[in-house]
Amino acid sequence: MALNDTLSNALSKIDDCERTGKKEVLIVPTSKIIKRILELMNERHYLGNYELTKTNRGEMIKLNLLGKINKCGVIKPRFSVKKDGFEKFEKRFLPAQNFGVLIVSTSKGIMIHEEAREKGLGGKLLAYVY
Repeated sequence: MALNDTLSNALSKIDDCERTGKKEVLIVPTSKIIKRILELMNERHYLGNYELTKTNRGEMIKLNLLGKINKCGVIKPRFSVKKDGFEKFEKRFLPAQNFGVLIVSTSKGIMIHEEAREKGLGGKLLAYVY
């Protein structure tokens, strides 16, 4: 897979392994954004624990799956969203109200849309998970 979007590759790999019922997945290459999104997914109990391994070709992440993800993916194009505009995108990317999360890149870092709404921040949409 020599595609340019590493985040998209990582999330589609997780989604594929979730669907086929695998227990773990190896993510190569990694980035700070991928690590942060995995942390957020872990906090929400979508993923099990994961470990970083350094190789001579960079880092790789070995990730344990819990089988709790129905679908996850990146949002392309990366839509800009205002602090009060999350509802439109929730309807578009999530199947029901209060079910799943949007992951947003804000000026205060990468966070879940609910947290961004509480803090009164807008930003760019990166991904969704439910």
